[in-house]
Amino acid sequence: MALILNIETATKNCSVSIAKDGETLALQELNDGNYSHAEKLHEFIETVLLKSAVKFTDLDAVAVSKGPGSYTGLRIGVSAAKGLCFALEIPLISVATLESLAQSITCSEGYKVPMLDARRMEVYSAVFDCDNSSVEAVSANIVTPETYASFLNKKTVYFLGDGAEKCKAVIQHKNAVFIDAKYPSAKEMSSISFKKFQQNNFEDVAYFEPFYLKDFVVLPPKK
Repeated sequence: MALILNIETATKNCSVSIAKDGETLALQELNDGNYSHAEKLHEFIETVLLKSAVKFTDLDAVAVSKGPGSYTGLRIGVSAAKGLCFALEIPLISVATLESLAQSITCSEGYKVPMLDARRMEVYSAVFDCDNSSVEAVSANIVTPETYASFLNKKTVYFLGDGAEKCKAVIQHKNAVFIDAKYPSAKEMSSISFKKFQQNNFEDVAYFEPFYLKDFVVLPPKK
């Protein structure tokens, strides 16, 4: 039996779950349009432990969403996960943010393109088939009508995540399906983190860093 705490803070959705052998026992999350992770994350961790009647000392591992995503959000989540792993002397597992987002929907044929909003018309995206196998690795893309044409010209493509909304006006292909209100969640992390636990696929707690995809850039304040 494996009890794993899953932490997702890559986007505006602050999400935490407890899972037993890959099945979610308790989930607590909030997406209020703000990045409330600093205020809510530790409260949510305590809440899911209470809901599932699990103590910190019962945990076998901590899993954290590794990105890409919000620089600050990822740092908060990874810092919390590392702290717990150090204190409890348990393994750290990282879960690719777009992989877990892709698993929030099901399809019978075609492709899934989970995407996170970046600046202007840029998104962080990856491509998966309906069996959740990777077809195209994570990349940063400036969205044009041709960005995903090689997939759209073959089969239905399901676009999801907070980057999908701004693509609707640009990608108007007949095979494009846009799914609203989908964010990375600790719920979908449960099965992925358990599989990694079974494989002993752990991170070095001391040296693990989030996958930012692009360097963090500090913009000058608006005048």
